[in-house]
Amino acid sequence: MKLSLLAILLAAAALAGDSSVQSNVVYGMYSGAALLMDVHRPANPNGYGVVYVSGSGWTSPLAYSAAPLKSNAQSLQYAKPLVEAGYTVFTVNHRSLPRFHYPAAVDDVQRAVRFVRHNAANFGIRPERIGAAGGSSGGHLVSMLGTLDGKGKEDDPDPVERESAKVQCVVARAAPIDFFRMKAAGISFVGMAVPAGKEPEVMKTEEYRTYREASPVFHVTPDDPPFLLMHGDKDQSVPFAQSEEMEKALKAAGV
Repeated sequence: MKLSLLAILLAAAALAGDSSVQSNVVYGMYSGAALLMDVHRPANPNGYGVVYVSGSGWTSPLAYSAAPLKSNAQSLQYAKPLVEAGYTVFTVNHRSLPRFHYPAAVDDVQRAVRFVRHNAANFGIRPERIGAAGGSSGGHLVSMLGTLDGKGKEDDPDPVERESAKVQCVVARAAPIDFFRMKAAGISFVGMAVPAGKEPEVMKTEEYRTYREASPVFHVTPDDPPFLLMHGDKDQSVPFAQSEEMEKALKAAGV
């Protein structure tokens, strides 16, 4: 989604003036840089949390003055009706291209879920009832939250890292889910191309392994949460077939 400077400024102004939004909550640190989220609190909370990841092509501008992903117009567009319905919404920043490739963004959104779960009482939500929603690249990342195991590290010195990063439902709009079929996106996000050659040999390469690892469709298992897939069949960026492939894999697993 391309946003005008005016739309970005209006979104930021709306966020700054909304007392129900807790801005710039630090959910983790990476090499001295803070990972931030905004917490959108409803007037009448229903006890459910939603981690929202905006689409961005996994990319952030390099300028110091760049608008944060967590408070862009798309994030606010989705957060508003969810908050009005009683959901507590967590809009997140994550490390992005061109500085950071896979698995940085996946690690960050998993960290965000762990942080929300660990602090559920403070946010007024149930730790076992956290969903995730997002579109395009954000749809890919929330699909990873639904399909990866997400198990916490029991002996980690950071109590947040001991929490599960698995969510209980996923809403994914126009999500890239198989980078073998979206090689251009794969080269950008994963940072490498799948080598040419016969499949038995190619399958032994680090590139092949990483493409599978970064693609949600290859992580689908019967214990995954319910998914709602939304996709326009005229999509020129993410082929409609991506959601069809994901639906087929989920149904085959009985999800």
